[in-house]
Amino acid sequence: MSRVLITGSTDGIGRAAAESLLDAGHEVVVHARTRQRLSAVEDLTARGAFGVVGDLAHLDQVQDVAEQAHRIGSISAVIHNAGVIDGASLLPVNVVAPYVLTALLRDPGRLVYLSSSMHRSGHADLAGADWSGSKESASYSDSKLLITTLMAAVARLWPSVLANAVDPGWVPTKMGGPSASDDLELGHVTQAWLATTDDPQAHVSGRYWHHQRTEKPHPARHDERLQNELLAALAQHTGLDLQHS
Repeated sequence: MSRVLITGSTDGIGRAAAESLLDAGHEVVVHARTRQRLSAVEDLTARGAFGVVGDLAHLDQVQDVAEQAHRIGSISAVIHNAGVIDGASLLPVNVVAPYVLTALLRDPGRLVYLSSSMHRSGHADLAGADWSGSKESASYSDSKLLITTLMAAVARLWPSVLANAVDPGWVPTKMGGPSASDDLELGHVTQAWLATTDDPQAHVSGRYWHHQRTEKPHPARHDERLQNELLAALAQHTGLDLQHS
């Protein structure tokens, strides 16, 4: 049995992952942006899921989410599922929050970062990036390229941890919209599998996955210079040095 923290798990594929892991007998920590949003998963907490609350657009609240998780106990895996598609909070939620949680939650042996096929059109350029969220300074594609790059950096620096990125597909969630063409039922499967399975195929690190198969990501994901620049920029913004910890 594993204990898995899933950010952004009050609806969509995050909630689907939480339900499937509970059904499989694992312990689950669901995350909501607010106490009011946590009420949306009362059926899951009634089944034994733990809950943590915090707005991932705000650095202090991300740190508090990590503290709440620590108080629950050792976390086996984290699925960094939460994300926004646009707006000033795009970099704080999609990139900064996963970095902070990765730096502060050191128990997990498995880290799963939600990417997107759109990362392939992202720009590998940190110039002008506003990590604070005071203004919009990147596209959704940019943020998904950066989170895929963060995954690769973690996989390189922490060989004892299984770090992977997942493209869940363009699925008809609140973010994906009703015209999304991929299968909603498959949207959560790969990340839940990577977080808990004993299948040797999943005991790898630094890969980019889609529907339980590895795919070739943007070539910038292999650029150690970009990885180091990203880690340095996030360390300067957050005060947490993942690279040298």
